[in-house]
Amino acid sequence: MYESREMYLETIFVLKKRNGQVRSIDIARELDFSKPSVSRAMGILKDDDFIVMDENGHIELTKKGKEKANDIYEKHKALTTLLTEVIKVSPEVAEEDACRIEHVISDETFEGIKRFLRKRDIDDI
Repeated sequence: MYESREMYLETIFVLKKRNGQVRSIDIARELDFSKPSVSRAMGILKDDDFIVMDENGHIELTKKGKEKANDIYEKHKALTTLLTEVIKVSPEVAEEDACRIEHVISDETFEGIKRFLRKRDIDDI
């Protein structure tokens, strides 16, 4: 999956947790993207069965979308924890770097990071 699609799914996931509902305008504001760019992306995610939209423009993740978004969010949290708690990077830098790494990290490496954090009782994942 493309990094941009993963980013949209994660954003929908986070906004849903934070606000209870999500619309395209919320995503545009959160990411500082134009409304047409977000609308185009939502069309692609809808066509690929990651989201559904109701008649009021509220966006919901499908089962497939929730699974993918949760995977991305889990990576983000674990990577941020590794960077802040183990490597002692500032929270701001850790957030930015985790956003980049989460899209390219292999499953094998990610599982290794989770094992590493669990062994050290750093259980923020």
